[in-house]
Amino acid sequence: MKSFNPSSISFTDAAVSHFENSLNGKPKNFGIRIGVREAGCSGYEYFFEYSNEEQEGDILFDESSFKIYVDSKSFEFLKGSEVDFVSTGINQGIIFNNPNAKVTCGCGESFSI
Repeated sequence: MKSFNPSSISFTDAAVSHFENSLNGKPKNFGIRIGVREAGCSGYEYFFEYSNEEQEGDILFDESSFKIYVDSKSFEFLKGSEVDFVSTGINQGIIFNNPNAKVTCGCGESFSI
């Protein structure tokens, strides 16, 4: 388990492994972009998508075999978060353990600050 850092984002081994597996078959320069956007019933939602280029202002996390890109605005919402991959029964997915989220919606897909 990585130690908590309130000024960064941490990724569990399970999350890194999940992202690595999802990048199988993609060109070598592809990575994962994670972020926050206005949406959902609580105001904001998390997203992640494939990306193959760094954009101006990105914070870069180098996970040895791939990169994770986070835009600077999203980074402010995500500081101190742990990104994890969980599998419970037939349900599985990426979760954000975000200490900045004050309220989450019932389905867990959106949050407010």
